Amino acid sequence: MKHNRILIGVLLVVALILAGCQPAAAPAEEPTGPFRVAVVTPSARNDLAFSQSIWDALMKIQAERGADNFEVAISENMFVVDDAAAAIRDYASQGYNLVIAHGSQYGASLVEIAPDFPETSFAWGTTVDTFTDQGVNNVFAYEARSEQGGYVNGVMAALLSQSGVVGVIGPIETGDAKLYVDGFAEGVQATNPDADVNVNYTGSFSDVTLASEAATTHINAGADVLTGTAQMVVGAIGVAKEQGVLWFGTQSDQASLAPDIVVACQVYHWEVVLNDILNLIDEGTLGGKAYSLTLENGGLEIVYNPAYAIPDDVKAAAQDAIQGIIDGSITIQAGSAG
Repeated sequence: MKHNRILIGVLLVVALILAGCQPAAAPAEEPTGPFRVAVVTPSARNDLAFSQSIWDALMKIQAERGADNFEVAISENMFVVDDAAAAIRDYASQGYNLVIAHGSQYGASLVEIAPDFPETSFAWGTTVDTFTDQGVNNVFAYEARSEQGGYVNGVMAALLSQSGVVGVIGPIETGDAKLYVDGFAEGVQATNPDADVNVNYTGSFSDVTLASEAATTHINAGADVLTGTAQMVVGAIGVAKEQGVLWFGTQSDQASLAPDIVVACQVYHWEVVLNDILNLIDEGTLGGKAYSLTLENGGLEIVYNPAYAIPDDVKAAAQDAIQGIIDGSITIQAGSAG
């Protein structure tokens, strides 16, 4: 019995020694390198309109996360769809975690490219189509409910117009451009049913000359307040500045172009969308969700130009409209069918 007890003791010691010699379990792999995002835009990153709105959002996120953790690349002025498609494919081939096609004209390209890179996330706007009905599972979609800020701008425009004539310069009758134009017109007419809202679509997002000509036409027809959307509006703002006509902007803050005549701008905060997309990608969800910027979720903001003295009653009316849209007491017909 004594020998058995000794033998058992020896075996226990050997077992303990062997257990201590086992290699420790390998720690879970940590992500290596920065999160890499690439964006393809139809115009310049500093266009004070659509392209700048996404670039500003990415720069805000990079400032929050740090450049070492969040890498951003851009291909700008990709107004030729084939060139944009080549850039999108190239970024995916380089292993970017998220490739953003910032333009509704890029949708058909994504349908072809995204399935070839199932481990890469893609996002595009402005739209709500993620292509899941076509078997694509790695595309996010985003839109701006721009009729909301358009309505608020329209309220202010109606109150500030002395002639009762307001001019609107639209690009192509689609997407957030059409929503903004329709919402603006609705805001003007809800505030002053007798106002004339003259709308002109130039047929181009980028033709500055056409926007300038449209602005001149509106002013000659008696408009003393103008608005418009897309990167072409720099031309219209220049004409408004020369003629002393008030301007309301959208997509980005345009006050720096003409501080004396820009009253307020609806600003897109795409970071509201992008932060959620980034979190989902980190969790392993690569697409399949659509987002909307609204006044309620902070994705849309009315930015008043501090250099322009907005009358107190006009600003109060704008704030009332914002609150009414958020709480549902104001229903905007523009875009309601969609």
